[in-house]
Amino acid sequence: MSEDRCQDERGTSCGNQMEAAAGITSAPQFPKASSYSSFSSAYSAGSHSLCSLQFNPLKFKHSRTLAIRASVSTADDSVVTLLDYGAGNVRSLRNAIRFLGFNIKDVQTPEDILNAKRLIFPGVGAFAPAMDVLNKTGNGEALCSYIEQDRPFLGICLGLQLLFESSEENGPVKGLGLIPGIVGRFDSSNGIRSDDNTEWVSSTCNYGDNFIASIRRGNVHAVQFHPEKSGDVGLSVLRRFLNPKSEMTKKPAQGKASKLAKRVIACLDVRTNDKGDLVVTKGDQYDVREHTKENEVRNLGKPVDLAGQYYKDGADEVSFLNITGFRDFPLGDLPMLQVLRHASENVFVPLTVGGGIRDFTDANGRYYSSLEVAAEYFRSGADKISIGSDAVYAAEEYLKTKVKSGKSSLEQISRVYGNQAVVVSIDPRRVYLKDPKDVEFKSTRVKNPGPNGEQYAWYQCTVNGGREGRQIGAYELAKAVEELGAGEILLNCIDCDGQGKGFDIDLVKLISDAVSIPVIASSGAGAVEHFSEVFSKTNASAALAAGIFHRKEVPIQSVKEHLLHEGIEVRM
Repeated sequence: MSEDRCQDERGTSCGNQMEAAAGITSAPQFPKASSYSSFSSAYSAGSHSLCSLQFNPLKFKHSRTLAIRASVSTADDSVVTLLDYGAGNVRSLRNAIRFLGFNIKDVQTPEDILNAKRLIFPGVGAFAPAMDVLNKTGNGEALCSYIEQDRPFLGICLGLQLLFESSEENGPVKGLGLIPGIVGRFDSSNGIRSDDNTEWVSSTCNYGDNFIASIRRGNVHAVQFHPEKSGDVGLSVLRRFLNPKSEMTKKPAQGKASKLAKRVIACLDVRTNDKGDLVVTKGDQYDVREHTKENEVRNLGKPVDLAGQYYKDGADEVSFLNITGFRDFPLGDLPMLQVLRHASENVFVPLTVGGGIRDFTDANGRYYSSLEVAAEYFRSGADKISIGSDAVYAAEEYLKTKVKSGKSSLEQISRVYGNQAVVVSIDPRRVYLKDPKDVEFKSTRVKNPGPNGEQYAWYQCTVNGGREGRQIGAYELAKAVEELGAGEILLNCIDCDGQGKGFDIDLVKLISDAVSIPVIASSGAGAVEHFSEVFSKTNASAALAAGIFHRKEVPIQSVKEHLLHEGIEVRM
């Protein structure tokens, strides 16, 4: 796969991370360079911490004696062995494999690896915990033996990184050592270019510097993106591995990508209506009820159906926002879990879910930690989770004490599942100022003056669906949550929500210039020109819309065609 080809496929970033979301297509979607990540998009994974595979001249030699002996395999051609070590959203890969007509055998013992006819290792999560699991179970030694015998293997995301000698992530941490080189941050000064792993490298990409996007030697393949989250092209990558004689059903778009592709995200606000049905709705400055005598919840369709349609229409990601608390439900019965499970069966781009990601106690008195809630969402098909109010409280405490407690939902989930798996949703409201010195928070000069001619504004963050203002600015919140482990920021604006007059460019520029993680612009899109405006005037990595897509006022394809016409690279 050439560099040009690599940048012609759809993707999400994967990262130092336990539930990575990633993919490839038309210029892999990279977040800004911050921490680690295997390939990137992600589209943060956008969201995401990115890493580079750098080259170290040090050779790592094994002296391994494998006591396990493989029996003669009688596996049928429709079976693929999956090494799932228990972290992250592997449901999407399972769905993709089954979608392509293959069956799955899960690794239970090291012997299952040695007996595999073809093996996929979807590594998701952080480097150190993954190596710890592989070593404790004996699967690491079996995996090395399998690969050294040049048997059919596909590593995904962390499943590629672990093949190298070591990682800088929370380390150095020793890897499997099958390929010379270390996994380092994009901004790392470590790692020396050499020819030690040239024979392995099958494609590279550029993120300020070239890095390894995929490797191949003989029957051993590994990629730093998530093919199961990369649309049709990603599915073709899986199909070719599972059945090397198969033909590509869809030729990937060709082009000379020179910039990182921007993402177009479809957002679905999901809640129960007055009849108890789960529907997609859309607010007007966060008011989701019709202005009629009945005052019913605005119903724009069924969440699973719309998610499937947006995937077919070319959305780079689909985001579900659960705006009903469902606090009385046992965790296993949450309606959003069913939405994710069904959507992930046919939607092969990253899925984000937000709303209710916090500690809670259900009607039966059962306590759930935010980590348990997130884990259930990940197992049900989510690639990223979005945290709102809880992140505001965590940031306030951090700014007050200057101490990272490690106990907030943001810190816990990012530590276990990786930064790229955590999106922080910010809901600010514009507050006009005559003089920026009037407040302690970061303000900015605004393009459109306030009602009394004010030239400046600060953006006050809110919680509880915009109903309660807090004494913290969007700028201060964004900087704090990045330090606490957020991998991406979803930047809303209450003033622009549902107005269709464009994104708040002043706000998006303020925040996207302040942080190194990807920023998703949200609220206010009403025309294709609003997307090109936000991408040309700010450093936003993605733009999100809801109502204009739900009401079919502006098709996703029209947005992308317009962006291409304006010279802004997107995945088609």
